[in-house]
Amino acid sequence: MTNQPYDGYDPYGQQPQAPQTPQGWPGQGHQQGYPQGQQGYQGQQGHQGYEDPYAAQQYTQQWQGQTWETQSQAPVSAQATAAEETAYLPPQGYEPPAPAPAPTPASAAEYGPATVAGNARITDAQRARAEGRSPIIEPGMQPAALTALLGLLLAGAAAVGTYALLVPLVVLQAVTAAGWFRLNGMWPARQGIALGFAGALAADAALLASDRSPSAILGTLGVWVLLALVLQLRSHADPDERMYGLMATVAASALAIVVGGYLAAEADAVTVGAIAVAVAVLARALPLPTPASVVVALLAAAGGGAAAGSMTGLGTSGALLGAGAAACALIGHRVASYDYPSRFVHFTAGVALPLSAAAPVVYVLGRALV
Repeated sequence: MTNQPYDGYDPYGQQPQAPQTPQGWPGQGHQQGYPQGQQGYQGQQGHQGYEDPYAAQQYTQQWQGQTWETQSQAPVSAQATAAEETAYLPPQGYEPPAPAPAPTPASAAEYGPATVAGNARITDAQRARAEGRSPIIEPGMQPAALTALLGLLLAGAAAVGTYALLVPLVVLQAVTAAGWFRLNGMWPARQGIALGFAGALAADAALLASDRSPSAILGTLGVWVLLALVLQLRSHADPDERMYGLMATVAASALAIVVGGYLAAEADAVTVGAIAVAVAVLARALPLPTPASVVVALLAAAGGGAAAGSMTGLGTSGALLGAGAAACALIGHRVASYDYPSRFVHFTAGVALPLSAAAPVVYVLGRALV
């Protein structure tokens, strides 16, 4: 007896059915035959969720086409072998990447060499120091014009009276204290600036109380140096920072207090000296070589002092006073130009230091010449 497939055989006693052979995938015979046979069996027996195992075997045995798996896919073992063969391997003939090109002259002029800390940029001041260039940048004509304006205000106020001189003098003292701190790279330094300015006001009050005695300046200066020392000792900053703060505070206080020399000096000397400083700073700001500019500034200050002395009681001695005041003013101008100062330094220290540095000479020469 030969084994025949159970075509159309119903194991539960139903009548044999004609075989339904699919016509190939995705043909219509397969789409209609199997679902109909399953539907018929389920509909006759009333059992849901069961399939005829013999019917499934029937369709499996009579399938004649090639499926997608047998036609397009390789065996699993072949796929694994291919995966192993195509695993990552370093590229043959690997060469390291070429180094980055050296910076162009333009980029090299903008940025400095890289540092260990990761900062690849340096400031203009650091680059100039490394290249050996001068760290002097002069304030220019605008700060010089402000200095000249403030000097003329001092000269005119001194001619009016002592209390009128206080107004431009207090402005000069405030700008001096602020400019010195910023010139030393300490900003914001509100406490130090306030302390220096307070010392200047104390010196002014002492001068007025003592009938403009110079001992009031020296006494205030000694007290403020001691006060600055005590305040810095109470600070919790590093020792180096406390030392820098102490020196800056003492210097700013001293300069602001010394400006009170205009208040202690003779009125005619203040007028001549302030005019001479104004002329000298304007001449120094002219676009000339530095030696020539200094000579021109001194000569212009001497001429301006002589002209102002002729209108006051100094006479020809005004030229000497003007030259001395201009020499000190040029020193202050040079100090304000040092170490690549910022624009703020130029409009504070650059404006105030020429007049502040000239105050002692105006007092001494004024007392000697008048």
